[in-house]
Amino acid sequence: MTNNVIEPKRVLVTGGAGFIGSHLCDCLLARGDEVLCVDNFYTGRRRNIEHLLGNPRFELLRHDITHPLFVEVDEIYNLACPASPIHYQVDPVQTTKTCVMGAINMLGLAKRLKAKIFQASTSEIYGSPHVHPQVEDYWGNVNPIGPRSCYDEGKRCAETLFFDYHRQHGTKIKVIRIFNTYGPRMHPNDGRVVSNFIVQALTGQPITIYGDGNQTRSFGYVDDLITAITAMMETPDTVTGPVNVGNPVEFTMLELARLVIEMTGSSSELRHLPLPLNDPHQRRPDISVARRVLGWEPTVQLREGLRATIAYFDSSLAAGHAAVDDASASISRII
Repeated sequence: MTNNVIEPKRVLVTGGAGFIGSHLCDCLLARGDEVLCVDNFYTGRRRNIEHLLGNPRFELLRHDITHPLFVEVDEIYNLACPASPIHYQVDPVQTTKTCVMGAINMLGLAKRLKAKIFQASTSEIYGSPHVHPQVEDYWGNVNPIGPRSCYDEGKRCAETLFFDYHRQHGTKIKVIRIFNTYGPRMHPNDGRVVSNFIVQALTGQPITIYGDGNQTRSFGYVDDLITAITAMMETPDTVTGPVNVGNPVEFTMLELARLVIEMTGSSSELRHLPLPLNDPHQRRPDISVARRVLGWEPTVQLREGLRATIAYFDSSLAAGHAAVDDASASISRII
C-alpha cells in the first residue's frame, strides 16, 4: 500500500515576529510544518508570536539577517525588513543592509541547502509610477537618492540578487510584490495610513491627511496576502515571479478617513499636512498574473477587513499595548 502521508517541512521565516511574518507563522504551523522564526525585534514584537511559544513545532531565534545564519531548513521565507517609512528612515543605512546583505545571506543559505526561498518584495519597486495600474513588467520610477531610497532601491537590489542567484546557481526562488496590506498586529506607530487613521479615530485625535487626500491606495487584508504567499511557494519551480499581490480596488485617503470615522463612531476631525517627498500619487496593482498563475484574488472587502482591524486596535488600546504617541515620539523611542 502506498503511503501518501506528506512529511512536514522545517521552514525558516525571517521577520517572523512582524505583522505579516507572525500571520505566516500561524498559517505554516496550522498546516503541520515546523517553524523557525527569526527576528531581531527592531519592528517585530514578541506579543505577535507569544501565543506560539508553547507550540513544540515553533522555535524563536533573535538574529539580524545582515549577519550569516547557519541552520538546516527545507524552505525559507524572507520577510525581514522594516516596511513603513517612519521606521525604515530612522536608520536608512541599516535598512539598505537588511535588504541587500540580508538577501545575500538568505540566498547563500538557500544555495547551500538547495532550499526553495521566497522574497517579500514590495510595490515600492515601482516608485511614483507613470503606469497605472502597475504591471510586473513595468520597471518603475524610483528616486535613487531620496529619503525613501534605502527601502525602494534596497528592495530593487534584492530582486536583482534573487534572479541572479536563480540564473547563475539554479536557486529555486519565489518573488511577490506586496501592495498596501493591513490587519490585526499592525504596529500602532508604523506611520501607515490604516493604522494611523484607526488609532487616531479611536483616541479622538485629528485624522492626519497628507496633501489634499485625493491620492489613492489599494488595501489588501493580511489573510488574503498569506493565502497568496503560500500559494506562490507551492507553484512549480519554473514559476519565479515577480507577482503583484494586492487588492485592485482603489480608494482615496479622504474616502478611507471617512470610512474609519464612520466605523469607529469617532468625532475626529480631518487635519491636512504637507505631502511627504516622493510619496506616490497613485498605487494599484494589476493582479492578472496572480489570477492566472496562483488562481488567487482577494476575497476580503475593505469594510470587513477594517472591522477586524479596528477591533484589534480597540482591544490593544484598552489593554495598554498600543501607544498613541505621534510620529516623532515613535521615532525617538526607536532611536
